[in-house]
Amino acid sequence: MPSIQLDTPIEFVKGVGPQRAEFLRVELGIHTAGDLLEHIPFRYEDRSQFVDVAAIQSDATSIQLQGVITQVNEVPTKRGKRIVAQFEDATGRLELVWFKGGRWIVSQLPVHQQVVIFGKPAKFGGKWNIAHPEVERLEAFQGRQGLGLQPVYSSTEKLSNRGLSSAGIARLIRTVLGQNEFTIPETLPAELLAELRMPSRDEAFRTVHSPPDPATADRARNRLKFEELLYLQLLLVRKKQIATTDQPGVRFGAVGDRFNTFYANHLPFELTGAQKRVMREIRADTNTGWHMNRLLQGDVGSGKTVVSLLTALLAIDNGYQACVMAPTEILANQHFLGFKELLAEMDVRVELLTGSVKKADRVPILEGLANGEVHILVGTHALIEPGVKFKALGLAVIDEQHRFGVQQRAKLWAKSTPPPHVLVMTATPIPRTLAMTAYGDLDVSIIDELPPGRKPIRTVHRTDGARLRVLQFVEEEIARGRQVYVVFPLIEESATLDHKDLMDGYESLSRRFPLPKYRLSIVHGRMPAEDKDLEMRRFASGEAHILVATTVIEVGVNVPNASVMIIESAERFGLSQLHQLRGRVGRGAEQSYCILMTKDELGKEAALRMETMCRTNDGFEIAEVDLELRGPGDLMGTQQSGVPDLKMADLMRDREVLSAARYIASRVLEEDPELAKPEHAILNRELKRVAAGRPDWSRIS
Repeated sequence: MPSIQLDTPIEFVKGVGPQRAEFLRVELGIHTAGDLLEHIPFRYEDRSQFVDVAAIQSDATSIQLQGVITQVNEVPTKRGKRIVAQFEDATGRLELVWFKGGRWIVSQLPVHQQVVIFGKPAKFGGKWNIAHPEVERLEAFQGRQGLGLQPVYSSTEKLSNRGLSSAGIARLIRTVLGQNEFTIPETLPAELLAELRMPSRDEAFRTVHSPPDPATADRARNRLKFEELLYLQLLLVRKKQIATTDQPGVRFGAVGDRFNTFYANHLPFELTGAQKRVMREIRADTNTGWHMNRLLQGDVGSGKTVVSLLTALLAIDNGYQACVMAPTEILANQHFLGFKELLAEMDVRVELLTGSVKKADRVPILEGLANGEVHILVGTHALIEPGVKFKALGLAVIDEQHRFGVQQRAKLWAKSTPPPHVLVMTATPIPRTLAMTAYGDLDVSIIDELPPGRKPIRTVHRTDGARLRVLQFVEEEIARGRQVYVVFPLIEESATLDHKDLMDGYESLSRRFPLPKYRLSIVHGRMPAEDKDLEMRRFASGEAHILVATTVIEVGVNVPNASVMIIESAERFGLSQLHQLRGRVGRGAEQSYCILMTKDELGKEAALRMETMCRTNDGFEIAEVDLELRGPGDLMGTQQSGVPDLKMADLMRDREVLSAARYIASRVLEEDPELAKPEHAILNRELKRVAAGRPDWSRIS
């Protein structure tokens, strides 16, 4: 039989075959011998100690025994058959039981031979037994001893029923690694391994599957994780190079009259230190002659919009136009009205283009864009329609960018040659570890302080038993001249039920706060756009006291007079969404409140979300907890985020390894952008292989 290589299909590994191979592919994504080796243990067990049958005292942990299987029987049951084997050592006997596996199990059990048994004991009818134990011949066990740690691999019920439990997978891995002259090719330069004091790839794989002690296992595991993250970061950093230093951009060389006039005379408040720092970063980017690709992160209410307006004025002063693309008409309208108000006394033409703008009204807007008379265009997806042509687009601002598809953004950037500078804004704080991966090819700016005068929002958790007190508090706040949001969940799978909850809640509140003293508005996704806008305007103008809504008001609605946010069924929301909703209040100088309403009994995760929301207003801390609870794919939405399907590394737990990989990738590409130096030949080769196999690791630009 030919020797196994890393790219050998898994069915050709001894002990696999076509049927098992199909299960390995479907259940664990293992297609080759190399994939099998990359299925590293998730923990280790100390198998250096043995227990006598007579000494078994507890069913708390798994134990290891040495003895003989004396007989094997098939016992009929109502649901088929179970396998019962008698095991004994010098001190006593117990039963080994298998409820699944049938004939295959019987054929594999070595009778009247010395064996090693490992499993969790349980007492039944006053006697000890072990269900589905691991069984191994003593000589095979001793042949790989000299160490106490045994690897434990993730498996599935379907695989376990076919002899590929953790122990079965371990046997396959030993088969591959035990071949004569089998070596694993190196993927990192020798100089880098020496610098980082890391083992070779061959040594790392052999050690991680059979470590002498926990410290050595960690060292081997980190070497393999580092390699995986390094090539991911090399892809992202190179992509960033191409989008910036390798791609010419328009140059904003001057800070002109419009910028200076607005900054000196029309800016309604002093910029925070964080806003000034971000403007310096943007100013430096746009003055290099290369393309800017920058992510602007800032909590709700931190002042990202003013930064985008100042950047737009910078573009206009240099003879270019700017556009702002928002995911919803509500948010686009808000940006448009905010820009118009701030620029009311200046010679800057701002226009709005959304799906609701009538054809007759579009004509002068499109003409103004084409001849350069329109300086700033704010809109939704309507901005990327073929008929929208700019005279000289120099800046594209994309708000809440994860709501746009890649093709949509590409169409916007294709409206100018060279492409416009790109400023991506998000009010969803992204943990640094995730930003380094999902947004690894963007420069990141963070506005990490709120404008002066803003009071932190007080957040409390209340159950239905406190509802009367909550409604009394709402009445008191309205009496003080404040306004209130009441938000109901909207989950697609139960849209009908959610809609009923919303309407029931609206009717209940209408009875508690009746006309003519109180006025309520309602907004939900089933309403026509013009009705939604009308209801939102009633609330924004102060005409309505209470806005009952679904999460359509999550992003971008700005009503400074609103001081109370009540979130119904708060346990059904993720942390990120709860934080976004809370950010709808706290926009004025008055004290604001967020009240999380839930049922009485909460699961562990829901309780942690409520506790986190009540404990902190820090969006980045909340995002870290959210990432731990939900994982990166759930947090970002894998279709949009480009978060990779990592085999060995974990973005949350391996932050230090990720940071080291990012640093090394940046350093290497800075000194050798094309990886052309002889010492980087191995990196160049592997990077091409990885890029070919994982084309979607980054989808940001």
